[in-house]
Amino acid sequence: MKCVLILLDGLGDRFYEQLNHQTPLQAARTPVLDGLAKRGANGLYHASSVGLALPSENAHFAIFGYDMDEFPGRGALEALGAGIKLDAKDVAVLGHLACLAETDGALLLDAGTPKIAEKDASALMETVSEYEFEGVQIRFQQTKGLFGIVTLHGDVSPFITDSDPIRSGRTLSAVKPWRDHAHEKAAQKTASALEAYHLWVIEKLQKHPVNVQRSKEGLKPINGIVTQRAGRLKKVTPFRERYGLRGLSISSGIIYWGLSTYLGLDYKKVEDTENPGDDLAERLSMTREALSDYDFVHLHTKAPDQAAHTKDPIAKKTAIESLDAGIGRAIVPLLDDPETLIVVASDHSTPSSGPLVHSGETVPVIFCGPGVRRDKVMEYNEISAANGALGCIRGKELIYLVLNHLDRSKLQGLMDTPVDQLYWPGNYEPFQKIKNGQS
Repeated sequence: MKCVLILLDGLGDRFYEQLNHQTPLQAARTPVLDGLAKRGANGLYHASSVGLALPSENAHFAIFGYDMDEFPGRGALEALGAGIKLDAKDVAVLGHLACLAETDGALLLDAGTPKIAEKDASALMETVSEYEFEGVQIRFQQTKGLFGIVTLHGDVSPFITDSDPIRSGRTLSAVKPWRDHAHEKAAQKTASALEAYHLWVIEKLQKHPVNVQRSKEGLKPINGIVTQRAGRLKKVTPFRERYGLRGLSISSGIIYWGLSTYLGLDYKKVEDTENPGDDLAERLSMTREALSDYDFVHLHTKAPDQAAHTKDPIAKKTAIESLDAGIGRAIVPLLDDPETLIVVASDHSTPSSGPLVHSGETVPVIFCGPGVRRDKVMEYNEISAANGALGCIRGKELIYLVLNHLDRSKLQGLMDTPVDQLYWPGNYEPFQKIKNGQS
């Protein structure tokens, strides 16, 4: 048995008047997803605690079956995804250049994502790519546009606060050690070094030729940096060793490539186009070919999340309808395979209105495959799924259910290996009748 996890990022949502008091998923025409719901078991999922708003990386960490005490921080994961080498003690932080203003002596985020030509963005980033403060070496490496990874090398700590206020019109946060680490010299030094770097970036970019030209054109200068989500790599048990599954991720974002690298999954890089349905159909075709080599394929699309971030519920409804059509063009061979379990899920809810980046509501999930109980749910959405046979699944329970329906779930209490592995049969050492030449 093999598992295909179709992950529709940010699918969950709220009710909207313009959608007749429905969520975008409820309002969307989704005959293919509804058909999967009819032939499978349905339920709701939250990767942590209901009501807690999760970023994709935290939610995926739980989906892949890991605890948050093993989580290295998004900065470290994106560094891995971008191919940036990190030493064991290095700290990586997400950073991007932005338009800053000064108000009452404080720095204000004037525009968080200004438009700029790629060559101009690269020129600005190159100018502030290297800095040193009291023995701490800082590098800023571009990933895309004005976005990049800030790495800190030396006596440094990941336990520092963000400066990025996320929303324009808010002041930047001071970079400080976390309260529980405030007494540690490494955390103090890291916070001081990163704040010094922020001020140095402002000084270097103030009269940069790119900003001089922007001023002539009546555009705001891109004159500072904001940072968030510091992290450091940890040691973690690889996915195959922990769950006995050869894993592959087919995805388009560096965070998923970084997660795969960190957890020991293989990954295939794909690109998003303006047609998310075509993208998903192509990824499903790739999945069919990959199942000869892999037991678990994570098939990801960011389309619902991106549409929700435009704060337009109708745009999200349109994206969902495109994905449903794409699934319909490529899902039949997988449905016809008696050795394939199909799971359709999301990582979190993303509201298409209001100030929140993500929200804490549950998301609908389908398990469809040989032997899976069929309930009475006729549609795939956040409300119908609440009546499903799966109930409310949380955290690592999703991967446990995958093992269960692949007939690989170990009876608790069995010990065929020195480490209490979760899958059966374990990767055990055969009993040898003859050892060291003796019977």
